[in-house]
Amino acid sequence: MAEVVTGSADDDSGLTITVTKESIRQKVWTYLEKNDLACFPRPVYHRIPNFKGANEAAAKVAELEEFKRTRVIKVNPDKPQEHVRFLVLEANKTLLVPTPRLRSGLLNRIVPPLGCNKNMLRICSTSRGVKEYSVSIDLQSKIKIDLIITGSVAVSLSGERIGKGEGYADMEYAMMRTMGAIDENTVVVTTVHDCQVFDSLPSQLFKEHDLPVDIIITPKKIIRCQPRLPKPKCINWSLITKEKYQEIPILQKLQSLQKEQNL
Repeated sequence: MAEVVTGSADDDSGLTITVTKESIRQKVWTYLEKNDLACFPRPVYHRIPNFKGANEAAAKVAELEEFKRTRVIKVNPDKPQEHVRFLVLEANKTLLVPTPRLRSGLLNRIVPPLGCNKNMLRICSTSRGVKEYSVSIDLQSKIKIDLIITGSVAVSLSGERIGKGEGYADMEYAMMRTMGAIDENTVVVTTVHDCQVFDSLPSQLFKEHDLPVDIIITPKKIIRCQPRLPKPKCINWSLITKEKYQEIPILQKLQSLQKEQNL
């Protein structure tokens, strides 16, 4: 699918259609479904799609020098990155996974049982494992995250990223910056199918709060985005709705923390 997506396109009736993040998501999801390029869970609509070849892409992550030299890695909880989580644990690194929908906190550290085998590590890498074999990380902990691995619906060769539309990856990144767990130099990697990579995406779709990626890994290749795009420095509170603020209690704690830092 690698192609240039412009800000508008003509449909069959000759009318001009404005290209949006949602129209790009629909394009990717539909392509994956029509070409049978996805695995369970399906259909892929409204998900970070579990693309065929996800394990091959995960293996390429483990080949990165950025992976080999790091100790603490944050990985999203979606199905296509499950094998990445297993490889982090297998390499005896610290695996951090976001709390689902951030309802009870920001990050959990996966703690496999002592002396467990590979089969148990695989269980710990699943959504079940995140629930049963993890401990929460306090927002004021001094933990430092060396590498971030995230899922995507679409990415451009320059690093612009489109998620499934709920904004959690962007929010998680901003929260980690606020608590001092990461900085501008922390590398962000995404694993996707080759068809999810676009030559370019409309720059006007992306704002300061959108998280770009530094490295794109597909089942076939490793793409380093140069120059690296600037990343969010903190939470943009103007984008947080009253409903979201109430749904995610840790936002209140983060806001207090940010105010203390600005004193």
